[in-house]
Amino acid sequence: MSTITIAWIGLPFFFGFVIYLFPKLAKYLALGISLVSTGYALQLLFNQSSLTLTLLDNFGVTLVIDQLSGYFILTNALVTAAVILYCWHTDKTAFFYMQTVILHGSVNAAFVCADFISLYVALEVISIAAFLLIAYPRNDRSIWVALRYLFISNTAMLFYLVGAVLVYQVNHSFAFAGLHKAPTEAIALIFLGLLTKGGVFVSGLWLPLTHSESDTPVSALLSGIVVKTGVFPLVRCALIVEEIDPIVRIFAVGTVYLGVIYAVLEKDTKRTLALSTVSQLGWILAAPIAGGFYALAHGLAKSALFMIAGNLPSRDFKELRKTQISTTLWVVLVIASLSISGFPLLIGFGAKMLTLKNVLSWQAIAMNVGAVGTAIVYAKFIFLPHGGREIVRSGFWQPIILLIAALIVTSGLYYQAYTMANIIKAVAIIGVGWLAYFLIFQRSLLSLPRILEQFEHLIGFMSLMLILLFWMVLT
Repeated sequence: MSTITIAWIGLPFFFGFVIYLFPKLAKYLALGISLVSTGYALQLLFNQSSLTLTLLDNFGVTLVIDQLSGYFILTNALVTAAVILYCWHTDKTAFFYMQTVILHGSVNAAFVCADFISLYVALEVISIAAFLLIAYPRNDRSIWVALRYLFISNTAMLFYLVGAVLVYQVNHSFAFAGLHKAPTEAIALIFLGLLTKGGVFVSGLWLPLTHSESDTPVSALLSGIVVKTGVFPLVRCALIVEEIDPIVRIFAVGTVYLGVIYAVLEKDTKRTLALSTVSQLGWILAAPIAGGFYALAHGLAKSALFMIAGNLPSRDFKELRKTQISTTLWVVLVIASLSISGFPLLIGFGAKMLTLKNVLSWQAIAMNVGAVGTAIVYAKFIFLPHGGREIVRSGFWQPIILLIAALIVTSGLYYQAYTMANIIKAVAIIGVGWLAYFLIFQRSLLSLPRILEQFEHLIGFMSLMLILLFWMVLT
């Protein structure tokens, strides 16, 4: 198992090199890599196996591969496969597929790391690959958005790296477990880096512009898997170090509300989805033990929604309410939206029920209200008029069928959720959300200013977050 795991981690990087040498094989090799990762993740989930590898003693790599990793790896595999299928009939070059495969490999590496220095390397490779994918169209707008993303990411990781060194100074090890004895400043610096990288709370206000302005398949990758590389270590640390858990849960609740409030009042489809991603990252953190399952549910639905949004006749909800979209497109839009809303028969239902089951008592009311907010957000998509002519790009249906099928099939991973009480609760939450949408938000003209997303304010927020983190760790 150890040899297979190391080979699996290294394979995407080797295939990325091969793609550059043999560009005609790019699509096939990229799809093959995602299928290999799918198989690896499934055996982790069904065998419930766990593996810990320590390489190079205290100075080096600690890998933990378990069921939590399996959920995140499966998300990465299925989303990557869908993106490759989406781009199959386009004029994307071998360079695009090479960067997608390298991104896939580095994301996988981040999901099995259990030490801060290996995670740092994986996150930096992810930043570079994501930067190149965002900038792929090579126009002024995409280059600026990519550079903005890279600068924010690198600044955050500088704080993170200083924190990692402080952990080593105390423990003579970079392992996540070292946070237990780490000084206050180390925890604050590491958390600042991960919260920013993961798009959590106000540190994540870089996310809406980046995800909404990227090309459709890149948006699907960013929201579906890339931001989860910052969230995964927070989940892992919360499960390992008991003192970290309350901090993670507090940020989770704040993130749920920040994302929902912005998303409910947003008038642009892609920005709504991006802001919803911020909220959903809070759900992943709200109950760390259920975080992997929720990450899978969100990744599948959100990548499908970004692909669908890229094929809608407009990004403006006001225009869409005057235009009938095709019924088939509307059906898949509704299925993906219902999954994130937590409707039964889809994985989102099980993920929400498992999360709500594992939240603490002080979180319960807040998270249920947050679930109503999510239902309001996706009512904007569900109740769009339909019945028009189908106009979608070539190759659209293959990835959508894959993702929708995955939303349905994976709902059985937590079949214990299907009790009458849970079903009634889920339907009631969605019903209240839809009622609020029709009575209050459908005709609302209120919108929140975007001034907080400006570049200079994003850097300022890092300073404020660092002060907040110092205070939280000290108390």
